[in-house]
Amino acid sequence: MSTSSESLVLLNRDGPVARLTLNRSARHNSLVPELLQSLLAALDACAQDDSIRVLVLSHAGPSFSTGGDVHAFHQQGEKIAEYAAELVGLLNQAIVRMASFNKPIIAAVDGAVTGGALGLVLACDIVLVSPRASFTPYYVDVGFSPDGGWTAMLPTLIGLARARSVQLLNSRISVEQALAWGMAAKLVPSDQMPDEATATAQVVARKVIGSVCNTRSLLRFDPARLADALERERTLFVQQIVTEEAREGMQRFLIGRSHPALACP
Repeated sequence: MSTSSESLVLLNRDGPVARLTLNRSARHNSLVPELLQSLLAALDACAQDDSIRVLVLSHAGPSFSTGGDVHAFHQQGEKIAEYAAELVGLLNQAIVRMASFNKPIIAAVDGAVTGGALGLVLACDIVLVSPRASFTPYYVDVGFSPDGGWTAMLPTLIGLARARSVQLLNSRISVEQALAWGMAAKLVPSDQMPDEATATAQVVARKVIGSVCNTRSLLRFDPARLADALERERTLFVQQIVTEEAREGMQRFLIGRSHPALACP
């Protein structure tokens, strides 16, 4: 099973393991509605295939995902609130769908994760990270409000004090911190990441199905509470993105991106 090479999310099958690959590498896999719709469609396809036991979520290019595409936001003009509501709504659907999925999901993170893309990682059951991985919010610098589980999920994993500090200071969470704080399970060299992710998934796929499902169900975020918390994020995100400070922040960000010396990592 595979999708077209032009798809924003590739779906490939290797026995009981399905690999979903974020495939917008030219834009660092930044999130747009089309990518999230493709991800939801791929998840639906995997959920309906009983022969698939485990999923691997990976990415093309040097970044896992840089979150919402700031350029796409900026292009919306007067329709930005409508666009933001749609985008974050789709992101929330993907996060809740993954967190409550009927099969385990392994994340293979071999690059930067910023903004709302964090939720796609936190919704996975086992997170593998390479030395190139990092996690940065950027909200208070760009002028956005947190989405993607930065308030709905992260405090549960690393504690409220750390979550507040990281976001209010816009601190980069290093690989070492992610491992120490419980965001990730294992450090894997970049050149070994594809094989290690597949091997980990195959180990889980050989376990007793009922036991795996019960374990995942007992350890997951509560879907209803998660959906409510993510919806609160979406509401404030939409309110904030129409402000003058958000507009100015997007302009600063885009100017920085066009001047490497000023660009965010």
